[in-house]
Amino acid sequence: MVILQKVNLVLMKVLLLDTNHERIKEGLTALKISFDEDYTSSKTVVEEKIHLYDGIVIRSRFGIDRTFLEKANSLKFIARVGAGLENIDTEFAKSKNIQLIAAPEGNRNAVGEHALGMILALFNRLKIADNEVRNGIWLRAENRGVELEGKTVGIIGYGNMGKAFAKKLKGFDSEVICYDILPDVGDENASQVSLEKLMQKTDVLSLHTPQTALTKKMVNKKFIDSFAKSFYLINTARGSSVVTEDLVEALQSGKIRGACLDVLEYEKSSFEHMFTDEKALPEAFSYLIHSDKVLLSPHIAGWTHESNFKMADTIIKKIEGFIQEEAIK
Repeated sequence: MVILQKVNLVLMKVLLLDTNHERIKEGLTALKISFDEDYTSSKTVVEEKIHLYDGIVIRSRFGIDRTFLEKANSLKFIARVGAGLENIDTEFAKSKNIQLIAAPEGNRNAVGEHALGMILALFNRLKIADNEVRNGIWLRAENRGVELEGKTVGIIGYGNMGKAFAKKLKGFDSEVICYDILPDVGDENASQVSLEKLMQKTDVLSLHTPQTALTKKMVNKKFIDSFAKSFYLINTARGSSVVTEDLVEALQSGKIRGACLDVLEYEKSSFEHMFTDEKALPEAFSYLIHSDKVLLSPHIAGWTHESNFKMADTIIKKIEGFIQEEAIK
């Protein structure tokens, strides 16, 4: 029986739906898994042939919904080369015994470094000062910075990304606290506290939460006003977590002293484009673009050359582990 299962697994066929590091194709080949590549067909066209495949590898090209999964009669796993699974109907996939694979371990270091880089750049006015010097303006007093030492950094979401950011903060003599819906996730780098205590102490708030019903529009006016002190906001998680209009109001009032935003609620679900609609940009977004209190980047916190390989390598190792588990059932 085990031998037959191994033979079936060797004959597995996988569809690659997004371009990724070559490690994906090299790894599948080494595992003797055949694969096809389709990076351009519409979701409807892919649905017509998905029954031919045992697995798919995707980033965020389109959502994997119930309609798609109902046509995927042979699907054994879905591997997403990224940290989250929000573009997949996970409950329905699990009901069909489809294994879900993601790679948060692959880009957690990149996210931690990016979050740290953004807040240091904002604190030290590096973007503003650099632009001024390039334009012949030499202002020293006006560009006096703020130090991270002595500040309390509050992290919401203490999984792979939150832990990576906390680790980067070890040398800054800051107090690092975290809140998570799971108990006992604190470690030597961050003390776990209640949300109320985090809101009492935080000077810098960093979001590292997945996209869920709980986190969507989480950072709204009521949430912001619950903080005892004015604070800085870092969001390298999901744009849907922050209500931009409420963020802008808080920036204008001074309740939020500055914001580092790698993600925005206006992003497309694929995360690949944002400036593709002909309609005018929202007024709140226009404020962010022109504000000296805001630092922006295009959803690249986990998008380094190194993480490109590490995420692909993580996916291959997890597929290999899945195969091994199936072979001994």
